[in-house]
Amino acid sequence: MRVLNASQIVDRSRFNAFHLAIIVWSFIIIMFDGYDIVIYGSVVPVLMEEWSLSSVVTGAIGSYATLGTAIGALAFGYLADKIGRRKVIVLCVVLFSIFVPLAGLMVDPVLFAICRVIAGLGLGGVMPNIIALTTEYAPKTSRAAIVSFVFCGYSVGGILAGLVSRLILPEFGWRPIFWIGAIPLLLLPFILKALPESYGQLLRKGEHQKVGQILSRANPEYQPDEQDTFAMGSDAKEAKPSLGKLFESKRRLSTIMFWFACFSCFILISSLNTWLPKLMMETGYDLRSSLTFVMVLNAGAILGTIIFGRLTDKKGFKTVLIPLYVCGAVALSAIGLKTDLWLAYILIAIVGAASIGLQNLLNAYVSQYYPAEIRSTAVGVYTAFGRIGGIVAPMLVGILLSMSLSPQTNLVVLAFSGVIGAIAILLVKEQHGDSIKRLPEETGAGIKSQT
Repeated sequence: MRVLNASQIVDRSRFNAFHLAIIVWSFIIIMFDGYDIVIYGSVVPVLMEEWSLSSVVTGAIGSYATLGTAIGALAFGYLADKIGRRKVIVLCVVLFSIFVPLAGLMVDPVLFAICRVIAGLGLGGVMPNIIALTTEYAPKTSRAAIVSFVFCGYSVGGILAGLVSRLILPEFGWRPIFWIGAIPLLLLPFILKALPESYGQLLRKGEHQKVGQILSRANPEYQPDEQDTFAMGSDAKEAKPSLGKLFESKRRLSTIMFWFACFSCFILISSLNTWLPKLMMETGYDLRSSLTFVMVLNAGAILGTIIFGRLTDKKGFKTVLIPLYVCGAVALSAIGLKTDLWLAYILIAIVGAASIGLQNLLNAYVSQYYPAEIRSTAVGVYTAFGRIGGIVAPMLVGILLSMSLSPQTNLVVLAFSGVIGAIAILLVKEQHGDSIKRLPEETGAGIKSQT
């Protein structure tokens, strides 16, 4: 009987059709996640006029929805480590694919807000589990790039939200934009077929034969035997996942710093998702032009994720993330200055790379920092804490707008969060991380076995 290290089998795998299927369907799920979140900001100017909403109330609705995503990230991240990531991902997809379209049927802002909060549970819950599942099965040599690429789906969804809004909003109103959010319900059979269950979860249930079948698809060099049993090495002691483990093994400071880094990212992301079109209209652009800025923001996020995601695999996360936070703060502050249109596009693209794109990279960083058996919990809690920034941001910008401050002042206030993020990442102790601290020769070693 062989006792094999499941983590090493995956680490040594080469990219193949198994990985491609996970990436494609994870990308699509995150794309609709991004679409469903960004569409609110795209229709804010219309909703404010139709329902006679003040900027403070409009920001509060955005904050309530973000509160739902925070609760969803925490609850579903923890639940997935108990019952399995695949089941929770499907549950979350069903949740947001029902309540986002329902919001488009509401005729009252209170009912609209309730639907957005419930949809937010699924929108927030799906993200940490996609991160954890993709990290678990990605080859070691390209893990950060793959996880970061999957989360480009969020930005593609944001671009679609801006594009669909430009095409539909002037002619058909805001409601059909929300109805499009029901499409993932039609894709559920394909998602169920493509996504495997976490091998860590299967091992905790003692289903070693099923793990062998999945690992042989991830790494065809491994030939399964019915007698094979698996361990996950030092990163899985068969212990039950718990919140306390996030602070063990000298991870306390880094855990807290990850939370603040995520908090600062969501200050920017949520502010821009909710208010970017309105902010640009305040500076003199019309609605169609302002919606173009939403697409540019997310295009910048995609380019930043792809370029810097690959760079983190070569240079390390801290080397890339800290300067990116600073560049984002500078670019956001400069947008409020008197600039021409194309320079404004460039600055918005940089902000997209340093907010949404940076969050994608940060997701990959955190998912690799923690052991596999607490990965969903770790990412869920970190995301939930970060979304506190997302809860605060829409109301903060709404209050700033109600004070009739200059656009420059508003943007400088938001840009300060980038400085907080840079300091937080600087204080992360990489030597206490999990797969980040493994040497290449360790993960590339042969499959260890015992007889």
